[in-house]
Amino acid sequence: MVTWRRTLYALWLAQLLSIIGFNLRIPFLPYFLEDLGTDTFEQQALWAGFITGGGAALMAITAPMWGALADRYGRRMMVLRAMFVASVTISLMALATSPWHLLGLRFIEGAATGTVAAATTLIATVVPKERMGYAMGMMQMAVFSGSSIGPFIGGILADIIGFRPTFLVSGGMLFLGGVIVLLFVTENFQRPEPKSQEQKDSEVSTWSIIIGASMLAMMLVLLVARTGQSAAQPLVPLFMDLLGAEGRASSLSGLALGLMGVTSAISSVVLGRLADRIGPRSILILAVSLAGVLYFPQAAAQSPTQFIFATGLFGVALGGIMPTAAAIVASLAPMERRGIIYGFTNSAMSVGAFIGPIGGTVIAAFIDMRIAFAFLGVSMLVTAVYIWYALPKSLDRGRGTPVSNDDDK
Repeated sequence: MVTWRRTLYALWLAQLLSIIGFNLRIPFLPYFLEDLGTDTFEQQALWAGFITGGGAALMAITAPMWGALADRYGRRMMVLRAMFVASVTISLMALATSPWHLLGLRFIEGAATGTVAAATTLIATVVPKERMGYAMGMMQMAVFSGSSIGPFIGGILADIIGFRPTFLVSGGMLFLGGVIVLLFVTENFQRPEPKSQEQKDSEVSTWSIIIGASMLAMMLVLLVARTGQSAAQPLVPLFMDLLGAEGRASSLSGLALGLMGVTSAISSVVLGRLADRIGPRSILILAVSLAGVLYFPQAAAQSPTQFIFATGLFGVALGGIMPTAAAIVASLAPMERRGIIYGFTNSAMSVGAFIGPIGGTVIAAFIDMRIAFAFLGVSMLVTAVYIWYALPKSLDRGRGTPVSNDDDK
């Protein structure tokens, strides 16, 4: 097997286990908070939002630092760091006796983990350019599959073995993912040599790449997409209660998020391959537009069945956003700087992961939960219009270099 393929498939499995581990807690988090002393709907909504988004704030700050270290010392090392630290922090959540304990552990988790960004950076440096859409689609398939399986299993485990043991299962999955990377993922990394002043002067600076119109557009897409995705996570269990699912909210929430993960996983691979053929720009614009439209059926749902169906359709659009965006970033970033540039794009997603749960739960608690979903839809549609103008058409095939069909390069 070609080395990049072996690395891709091993990292895919490790990422799948990690994302399952991260998502086991989602469907029961509001109810665990009730056990820790939050008595009202407003308290549960706000604490769930702050805990879900709290770590993302620190991740937004530290992600570029980890990216720079990846460029200097190797990307595989950063994947191991992220998975093993997350294993410890999530396991310790089983010992929490106060909402503040969960929030503090989430801060540590956010500052020192980031498995998706670390794995994406590694893949972006080992996979041939002409197979980037497929590879990013595979990695997003792991993310979305884990996001679907995790809440579903988490809801069942919470009902069977309880909240605290489920946190320990989560930590064990992150640990197993780290072991797979340690044993099976390889990287032919060579530490860069110091450059002369003339070489430095002749290069385009990292900052000029980051603040370029195309890269700024990609950061906006990732920020808005992550805001919408993360805003829904703490709202879904509470929305299920609103729709009449008392007593089954955890299981139905896991089913809704699980279905979205399944459709996203399938879509990410299919649309990732399509992006390799016709270009990522058109696929990205289509996916962002469709995601914006599909928020409105979620907002208008009158029963758990309607909401679950609408969430599954939304997953199709969401699956097309992340792999095409990651492939575009890879095409815009020089190989030797992809670590730090992916660090900045991960910061944009982390900002979205921070403001999404907090903003969504604040709107839900003080205005209306349906308004939160509708607002996300409008934001996504505005973003689609912006990237239509901001991204160069040369990113699409037929307007640039043709793609090779040789899978083994």
